Amino acid sequence: MRWIVRLALGFYFRRIERFHTHRVPAVGPVLFTSNHPNSLTDSFVIGASLPRKVNFVATVQLFNIRPLKWLLTRCGVIPINRLKDDPRAMRTVAETFEACYRVLERGEAVGIFPEGVTYDDSQLKEVKSGAARMALELENRHAGKLGLQIVPVGLTYSAKEIYRSDVLVNFGEPIAAAAFLADYAQHRKESIQRLTAEIERRIKDLILHLPQLDHARVVEGVKRLYLDHLRATPNILHEQGPPRAEELELVQRIANAVEQVYRTDPARAAAFASRLAVYEHWLARLRIPEDLLSSPPGKARLALRSFGWAVIAFLGAPVAIYGWVHRLIPALVVEWAVRSLPAPTRRKAQTATAAILAGVVAFGACYSAYVAVFYALFGWPATLWYALSLPSAGLIAYYYLRQGRQLWAGLRSSVVLLRAPAARRRLLLLRSELVADIEKAHQEIAQGVRA
Repeated sequence: MRWIVRLALGFYFRRIERFHTHRVPAVGPVLFTSNHPNSLTDSFVIGASLPRKVNFVATVQLFNIRPLKWLLTRCGVIPINRLKDDPRAMRTVAETFEACYRVLERGEAVGIFPEGVTYDDSQLKEVKSGAARMALELENRHAGKLGLQIVPVGLTYSAKEIYRSDVLVNFGEPIAAAAFLADYAQHRKESIQRLTAEIERRIKDLILHLPQLDHARVVEGVKRLYLDHLRATPNILHEQGPPRAEELELVQRIANAVEQVYRTDPARAAAFASRLAVYEHWLARLRIPEDLLSSPPGKARLALRSFGWAVIAFLGAPVAIYGWVHRLIPALVVEWAVRSLPAPTRRKAQTATAAILAGVVAFGACYSAYVAVFYALFGWPATLWYALSLPSAGLIAYYYLRQGRQLWAGLRSSVVLLRAPAARRRLLLLRSELVADIEKAHQEIAQGVRA
């Protein structure tokens, strides 16, 4: 199942980056506690990122679907009943804890999402006490000798609802459950609260968490305008890592700076947010990507680029058509699943899960049928080469269409910039003013830290 899940994730996500996997104990009982931004996909991503098996705890509602129940049971998923699921069946929570205890006592790993449910936004919600209760109760049963480690995990998706996006799986330093047992017998509630607070703090350190969600637009704007400047600053990163991990650290610094300016000088922050809104409004109205704003191509270069892409499009068209002929039916099934299955209030959070599960079924069934028909007509070894061509041709077809759309949008934006130089100059002036404000705030904060 891990092999199948990795294959499915490899087709849905462009890249899955794993950071600090050395922090995960190779043996012994481990309780993984993670944020939960992307429904069942979060379990798939964590489970496929590690060489050891992780038994996840999931809502009993997922087990109401018979095929999914069969799959989850064989993957080691442990059902848990929440108060909102069935108040009359709350006794099953104790049964779930006992099932987790048996797994951990065997020296295996359990994964839990202490937020409880998943949300469309990526902010960490209130961390429930279940993980801390489970860890302390089990360690207490063994008089602090079990050696249970709690490993916090931070999941960051570049665009979780978009096909071929990126994921960062960030593992934190383990927490020894026995370290919080000192006064557990006399002050059980306080010990659970301390461990819960520590788990929450560790998870927040591994993701981008904004104390004020309404500042997210400003943080995103500063990121687009200033991230490259920060990357070019020497010795700004605490440690080298994969690209997404380094970007996360820089964006965390941007978010902290934005929160500090809002806290110390709210009028200045509001004025910046207002100018940023004007800048983004005109970019959206003219439909101009920021990378073209600084250096739009001239007429000769634009014509040469258009000709070059036309040649590439012509040469790649046969492979793209071949891929789309085979992927059309399963792609329509996946599109229907993405449109129909996610809950309206959690559409972004459940899109990836719906697409992955529907894709495994639809593409697997359709491609198998195609191969069977081809084998009946042509036999071996032609069928082997045909079967191997289907996945790669499907990806080429997808990228062909996506690049075609991006090319058209880029050509349109280039024409707009060539025909409206005054608009470009105005946007460049707004952008330079915004960058100057960011640079000034960056220097002030850096001087304050040094002081």
